[in-house]
Amino acid sequence: MKNILVTGGAGFIGSNFVRMVLSEHKDYFIVNLDKLTYAGNLENLSDFLDRSSHQFIKGDICDGLTVEKIIDQYNIDAIINFAAESHVDRSITGPKIFIETNIKGTLTLLEAAHKKQIKRFVQISTDEVYGSLGPEGKFTEQMPLAPNSPYSVTKAAADLLVQSFSHTWGLKYNITRCSNNYGQYQFPEKMIPLMINNALNDKELPVYGDGLYIRDWLYVYDHCTAVWKVLTQAPPNEVYNIGGCNEKTNLEVINRILERLKKPKSLIKHVTDRPGHDRRYAIDADRIMKQLSWEPSVRFEDGLNKTIDWYLGNQDWLKNVVSGDYQKYYDSMYDNR
Repeated sequence: MKNILVTGGAGFIGSNFVRMVLSEHKDYFIVNLDKLTYAGNLENLSDFLDRSSHQFIKGDICDGLTVEKIIDQYNIDAIINFAAESHVDRSITGPKIFIETNIKGTLTLLEAAHKKQIKRFVQISTDEVYGSLGPEGKFTEQMPLAPNSPYSVTKAAADLLVQSFSHTWGLKYNITRCSNNYGQYQFPEKMIPLMINNALNDKELPVYGDGLYIRDWLYVYDHCTAVWKVLTQAPPNEVYNIGGCNEKTNLEVINRILERLKKPKSLIKHVTDRPGHDRRYAIDADRIMKQLSWEPSVRFEDGLNKTIDWYLGNQDWLKNVVSGDYQKYYDSMYDNR
């Protein structure tokens, strides 16, 4: 599987994956298909766009003719589907685009994969498809899906579509379900870069509810290495949870950011909670650790420092992505809460 179609490869996780593969696995060729919505940014790949092993194509995964043309033209062996609308808050205020991209887009890719007899289809999913946990326990791959937000519902539907193409037509697939990612090039609607950006500008840090919601944090590079292991070593038709083994409350993370930036805790502002906010996520990643000998390599404290350092060193990138429509979105989400 030397020729890979990566969808959503100009977004946060996708661009980090493309950068990792092109840097560390130089005998592979990547076709990068991205629609370049607000969260897709070619600046994320500025030093890789001219590589002979990388072909960027602006396009929509809902466009089946484009997908089939790419598969034929570049002799694609495998598809890794990072492309998705991924922000829970946006799914609450506007779920339609999530259905279009996350369900219909995945279906379009699957139809092309089946028609062109792709060797492996890797669907990048989320731990949110499992729903919410109480104070104990962790998500395992055997748990029933119980998504609670419009975003997680569309991701769960996409996962089931993938499995149906295997059961019905024999498509070889893998599904990965990761915990919350953080790291370089993340669009600042997500919590960690949002809080970094606001703190740098001495703006209030909006914290939903009591701030005690718990997430398992995974450094994006570790996520990318796990996906690579799944693509190159996993048996077909297996699902793998990918977690960082770093359960933290939102307030814990925010306080570490403030301490690192030497900003006062008085910047924290508790705001009206997100509707239907899941209380706790936690990942059991034993399967990928034991079967594929993968484990997270970056401690949360080190990864957070690396992330903060990256945003400090790339403030022009940050200013570019928060201009224009971002500010309108921010105001609509957090004003008058």
